[in-house]
Amino acid sequence: MNSLFPKTLIPSTSLSSSTRLTLTPNSLRHFKLHLPRLMSSDSSHRLFQLKLDPLTGNSEWVVIEDNDDLPDCSKEPLLATTSYLDMLNDSFRNKAFRSGIERTVTKPRHVLDIGAGTGLLSMMAARAMGLNGTVTACESYLPMAKLMRKVLHRNSMGKAISLINKRSDELEVGVDIPSRADVLVSEILDSELLGEGLIPTLQHAHDKLLVENPLTVPFRAVTYGQLVESTYLWKLHDLSGIEAKVSDGIHLVPTGSDSIIHVKSRQYPMHCDAIREEIKPLSEPFKIFEFDFWKRPESNGETKVQVQVIDDGNIHAVVSWWVLQLDREGTVFYSTAPRWINSPANIGYRDWCDHWKQCVWFFRGKGMSVSQGEEVLLEATHTETSVSYNLNVQVPKTDTRQHDHNIRDFQLLLSPERIAIYGDSKWRSSVLAAVRNAGRVNPLCVVVDDSIFLTLLAANLSKTSHVLSLFPGLREKGAQYLENVVKANSFSMDRVEVREKRKPCLTLHDTHGKKVDMLIGEPYYYANEGMLPWQNLRFWKDRTLLDPILSEDALIMPCKGILKACAMSLPDLWSSRCCLGDVEGFAHSIVNTTLGACGELPAPKEGPFLPFSIWQCGEIKELSEIFTILEFDFSKPISSCHGTAQVKFIEGGTCHGFVLWVDWIMDTDNSIVISTGPEHRYWKQGVKLLSKPVAVGINGCNSNSEYGSTIVEALFEPSSSELILKHAFL
Repeated sequence: MNSLFPKTLIPSTSLSSSTRLTLTPNSLRHFKLHLPRLMSSDSSHRLFQLKLDPLTGNSEWVVIEDNDDLPDCSKEPLLATTSYLDMLNDSFRNKAFRSGIERTVTKPRHVLDIGAGTGLLSMMAARAMGLNGTVTACESYLPMAKLMRKVLHRNSMGKAISLINKRSDELEVGVDIPSRADVLVSEILDSELLGEGLIPTLQHAHDKLLVENPLTVPFRAVTYGQLVESTYLWKLHDLSGIEAKVSDGIHLVPTGSDSIIHVKSRQYPMHCDAIREEIKPLSEPFKIFEFDFWKRPESNGETKVQVQVIDDGNIHAVVSWWVLQLDREGTVFYSTAPRWINSPANIGYRDWCDHWKQCVWFFRGKGMSVSQGEEVLLEATHTETSVSYNLNVQVPKTDTRQHDHNIRDFQLLLSPERIAIYGDSKWRSSVLAAVRNAGRVNPLCVVVDDSIFLTLLAANLSKTSHVLSLFPGLREKGAQYLENVVKANSFSMDRVEVREKRKPCLTLHDTHGKKVDMLIGEPYYYANEGMLPWQNLRFWKDRTLLDPILSEDALIMPCKGILKACAMSLPDLWSSRCCLGDVEGFAHSIVNTTLGACGELPAPKEGPFLPFSIWQCGEIKELSEIFTILEFDFSKPISSCHGTAQVKFIEGGTCHGFVLWVDWIMDTDNSIVISTGPEHRYWKQGVKLLSKPVAVGINGCNSNSEYGSTIVEALFEPSSSELILKHAFL
């Protein structure tokens, strides 16, 4: 079989291997508050952008110059991990803003667009005024401002719109803009509504940039909520309650220290429609906060809502969403409500999109038990950037944490997915069996990643074992945590050591002259859950660096990594990531490569790998058998890997791309496997969308227009941290 790779293939660095700022467009607009901006002698702007090497954990700042051209986006779709593309493919959003602008900007005025992006709203406003008014577009993120210039030029709007590459709070009337603006158009919203700095942005605009009582698009935003019961949502935050049902001898949350590990108190964006069958509504939707764009908002607010319970159950969470009123008259709306909400607040069903989701707020513990007809008091507060909730429940005077005087005032914040993994009995028993089956006596064990579970497990393996945990992300937090749980797990800290300072590599001096008998990891690296699956091959890189201090028969766990894949139909994800043509009458094809679009890209360009939780990606369908592409052998130092597979389709349909993940083989017998595939909700998979959708059929029964199989070939190159995938349909 001929290779799909040319013999002279040299992997190039792409965004899939250098995780940049994985933020929404508006996060990028406001992230510049924390990015250095330099002025050179010729007054050109420079911007630093963070670039991370996932195989080493090292990061560097890359300088983006303010010259005429964007960086070479044929090699790097610079903004692919943002949600600009997803937003521009949201036709319901685009039409709502167009209609709102056309109903508001009915004569020549001075329009200010804050966070202009590609300039879509600015161009809508200019068109609504017949190109006779004044439009000032404020876009602070330099790569986006460069792209916007090209979009304006392509649409012959360069003279109609004044683009300023500054933050809105840097603008000065009489310097940057000729006068205060009559109209504000902006879309600086996240799934929570406030997280992108809506309130401080509006405050400054009303104080310094807008006339009194300006026209605005949107006109108003209203947040709504619903009390729900959900075992799935409960598993994402109550590790104490879940662990109480597990009897494996490992106590991540000792009795009396329920708060030592928990999720951060915040709202978590989630596609709640994906778990509709696992959500039991315990109330009707209720209004929480109202924000009027046309007047200056307050920084802080609070409200109390008396909510009537409609069914018996336990309140585990609040699911929240918002509704935009785009025009003053109240005829144009946009809603982020889940599809099960059938009320006037949910104005129409939008298509699946990833840039705005619902939000989930977890209530601590097992939830509040309620009965139908009962009323509960929900207290909601907002700051400038977030909303929080509390159920008015009487807290017992004796806090259970007082029962153990060794528990310090310490809390380890983990992601909801990590909480659920640590509470998963099947996962725990698999890891437990793999370590126990190793049968090592008096081992020196190194935990190379941020696994607190493996550290506790290794310390319990033998009363004479010594454990060295590197905790590259947790660091002193990991050490503090261990100090708080040693008693409950029956070991002393003299047998557990946490490396305090980061070093390029451990030496025999660090291990007190002893060779390492066990080198283990999950693998899991703190705060890196959003990465592509194979970027956890950092474990392999770490194992390679430690090779000089490993004993000849050292146990490496996991032993292998298997890169698995499946061809899938992903119509919703495809629609949100496909190439743009005209957006509400304005040409946008020029942005496709920069934004990492899939679809009708000119050869040899193609979209990048992107991390997604496939189970949340709307309509999905497996079209092929699950197949193996690559095997990573951790018994040997890290090296390039190449693999090929010919795969038959088992279902007919439209193939939009390949979904990839890693199965971790934990033992040398290949009997204990921890999969991170689509059927497991707590990990992200990597998605490679095709250049164009392909019709496929069951092999042997396909029509002339369908393909019955495909050849997939992959190359993993550790020097660039990159996975390259090629495919050919047969």
